[in-house]
Amino acid sequence: MTVRAALCGHGMTEILDVVELLTSEMVTNAYRHTKGPASLRLSMLGGGRLRVGVWDTSPYIPAPFDEPPGARCTPAPASAEGGRGLLLVRQCASAWGGWSLGHDLLGRGAGKLLWFEVGP
Repeated sequence: MTVRAALCGHGMTEILDVVELLTSEMVTNAYRHTKGPASLRLSMLGGGRLRVGVWDTSPYIPAPFDEPPGARCTPAPASAEGGRGLLLVRQCASAWGGWSLGHDLLGRGAGKLLWFEVGP
């Protein structure tokens, strides 16, 4: 609902469906595979592009985001119940990436930031 409200409020309905889907995949990944808080950030870039970033507390960059752009990704087996979300992000976004932020000095995970960009 947050993504829909933000994009509609800024007249960006042409990219709404893909941004909603990809954001849902990344937020779900953070919720299912990490402990602790997570956050979402939407940023307008030049040329009508939108960057969506999702931060969570795990420093681990998951597959397929740990592969460079253009690398061949192995799809999840047909019988698997998961493992397709971030592959979907890689296939539908115009750009994507991730940064491990390591661990903080108190031993808690500083986390990672995964992001993608979509343009008109």
